[in-house]
Amino acid sequence: MRAKLRAAAVAFGILAVGYYLYYGLTYTPDEFTGAMLGWVGPQMALPIIALTIVPIVFAFTGDGILEAFTGRNSSEFRDAAVGIGTITSFRQTGVSVNDQPQVKIDFRVEGSDGKVFDSHAKMIVPLTELALLQPGVVLPVRYLPGRTDKVEVDRSGDNGAAQRAMNESLIRKGITTRGKLDIAERGIAAQAVVRSLDVPGRIRGGYTEIALGLVVTRPDGTTFETRAEKYLPPTAIGSVQVGRIVGVHYLPGNEQEVVIALPVNA
Repeated sequence: MRAKLRAAAVAFGILAVGYYLYYGLTYTPDEFTGAMLGWVGPQMALPIIALTIVPIVFAFTGDGILEAFTGRNSSEFRDAAVGIGTITSFRQTGVSVNDQPQVKIDFRVEGSDGKVFDSHAKMIVPLTELALLQPGVVLPVRYLPGRTDKVEVDRSGDNGAAQRAMNESLIRKGITTRGKLDIAERGIAAQAVVRSLDVPGRIRGGYTEIALGLVVTRPDGTTFETRAEKYLPPTAIGSVQVGRIVGVHYLPGNEQEVVIALPVNA
């Protein structure tokens, strides 16, 4: 879409200027008109319009700006692969749309094949959400395997694709297993109170292992006690302190195997 709009604007600009030059060079004045009428008159309207439209089209089809208006990824990235992007830094570019700043975000991206690369994205961010962009925050991104210098934050709304990419990343790092993911998908959703918290000290991929003592409340109101181990990023450990209520999943036939459910960016 971006390329088509820019090509159309350039083509219009070339035609407008070309018509103006052709009209001026081929104009034949008669005894009542002067030669200047070949250059000054209604024929000037087209190049003036072109000089206005072309810069506007290029400005509003810049990285992240067209996506802000459509709410969708650009056509180039719409069906691209989904990866997991961890913010390493960000800064405002100085461009804004409706007082909403454009931000350049630097990412460390893990592709669907497990390969890791550095990239960046530009996007318009509402002022109310600007504070949410912090180093360490994880976002699903769309990337082109043959050109990883630029990505787009996924706007498809396909939470399933983003979750699958995150799950595969966690499995590769040894942070979870397919068995635990199966429990999270098929198990009964419940709430549990954290009764104890231990930190064995093992770390994988920047995630710290924790061991929790839990009191789980079944859907019928009865409770049972169990323990669960989980790897968490350091920023999420505050969400599982003693006394906190956390979401869990378990299978009816095996209540001792409980999976803790926390947001990715808890």
